[in-house]
Amino acid sequence: MRKLIMKMSITVDGFVADSNGKADWIFRSSDETSRSWSLGRSYDASLIIMGRKSFENMSPYWPTAPGPFAVPMNTIPKGVFTKSGYEGIDVPPGKELSPAEASWATAKIFNGDLTKEIEELKLGEGKPILALGGAGFMQSLIATGLIDEYHLNTHPVVLGAGLPIFTSVQLPIDLKLLETKPFPGGIVAHVYGK
Repeated sequence: MRKLIMKMSITVDGFVADSNGKADWIFRSSDETSRSWSLGRSYDASLIIMGRKSFENMSPYWPTAPGPFAVPMNTIPKGVFTKSGYEGIDVPPGKELSPAEASWATAKIFNGDLTKEIEELKLGEGKPILALGGAGFMQSLIATGLIDEYHLNTHPVVLGAGLPIFTSVQLPIDLKLLETKPFPGGIVAHVYGK
């Protein structure tokens, strides 16, 4: 059985983006050691899942992106969760895709019951499933109660208002602190498990 890991950057006051959905603040405190730690965690996944909005934002960027994060983002299989009947990336007939483009174009689309589909994915063998994305998808995923580990990178910034991810929690979730890792730029990684 595979673990489901949620990985998010979050502010000190609990937001994953500002009120307009922007998260440019995550780059201000990033440093080489925090990026290296996050990169290592990315390679531990057998599947990356995200919501449709995040997929539509990421899929044009990553196939030609520079830097070390492009490798796992372009090689690990992806799953897209949607409620709007998304069809995936439209590839014109005869267009030859690079391996990176193909990895995004072949993403599996999930548009059924989120809880049931996550339960089925977790039954697979192999390395963990890594959930990335925006506040809406994460709120829905947290509400399923199926996340095994929360990897929260707390950034040294306070927004005062923004998009939270824990607002759909109906009952308290008791977690165990598995790891804490501070970085020179001020980010503190917190890994929590059930």
